[in-house]
Amino acid sequence: MGPITVRAALALAAVALVPATPAQAELVNATNPATIKAIVESQGWPATIIAKEGDDPYIESNRDGLKFLVLFMNCDEGKSCKTLQYYMGFSDAKDVTLERLNQWNKEKRFARAYRDDAGDPVLEMDVDLDFEGIPRANVGETFNTWASLMDSFREFVFEK
Repeated sequence: MGPITVRAALALAAVALVPATPAQAELVNATNPATIKAIVESQGWPATIIAKEGDDPYIESNRDGLKFLVLFMNCDEGKSCKTLQYYMGFSDAKDVTLERLNQWNKEKRFARAYRDDAGDPVLEMDVDLDFEGIPRANVGETFNTWASLMDSFREFVFEK
């Protein structure tokens, strides 16, 4: 092997100066319920996709006995969904006042509380996955936030 030519040395130097680019994070959107189901399951929670003809799909799950839904929203005839909504409620806490739920909404971020049509206190959290989506790790982090909010809401609703 002979001496390195000036041209070869410049080419090697140019390659060495190109910064390494991080691997692209996998972007997740709401178009494939199986992807969201896998993320729910990666949290250690069971997940069942419910998809009925003509309706938007949703996932049933639970964490530490707290049942919740992951609703696929802003869909086009049950497909090509753009957003998610995490939803839970307590049918055995109808005595929670609107003033108390307003206190939650005043003091907490990321999720809102209200009484549904049956008078049950519910908690909802919206997640926008429109366009290209968001990194998978960020979707997982929304579930960590949701888990914390579910625990706080249970304590809040049943606090005496």
